[in-house]
Amino acid sequence: MPLLLDTHYVFAIAGSPGRLSPAEIRFLGTYPDRFTVSAVSIWEMRLKWAALHASGDRKGPLDPAQALQILSAQPIDFLPLTPGHAVAVLTQPLPHNDPFDELLLVQAQLEGMQMLSRDRQLAGHPLVMRL
Repeated sequence: MPLLLDTHYVFAIAGSPGRLSPAEIRFLGTYPDRFTVSAVSIWEMRLKWAALHASGDRKGPLDPAQALQILSAQPIDFLPLTPGHAVAVLTQPLPHNDPFDELLLVQAQLEGMQMLSRDRQLAGHPLVMRL
């Protein structure tokens, strides 16, 4: 089954593999199917890259254009955000109000995927796979 990667994993694969545990590295390296990255994750990366902490440092660790270039060289499929995704209702609501998590899960729901996430707030959601 193709897995939709949560933005944390997209950041890690694109340029911060030190953010992954040994178990995550093993899983990502041996998973038999292709991974999918959503345009929603690239958009979230862009917003974090453009936002600044009070110190002036960027909130995002990687330029999204650079991340996209790195990801494009990997065996990864890209999923656009369609109008159908934008209007769909998540069958099982989230326990929090993160619009990026909701859009990613709606995409997983409509595309017949699960989302790989380490977000504890998403634990137990039927569309989420946690390692």
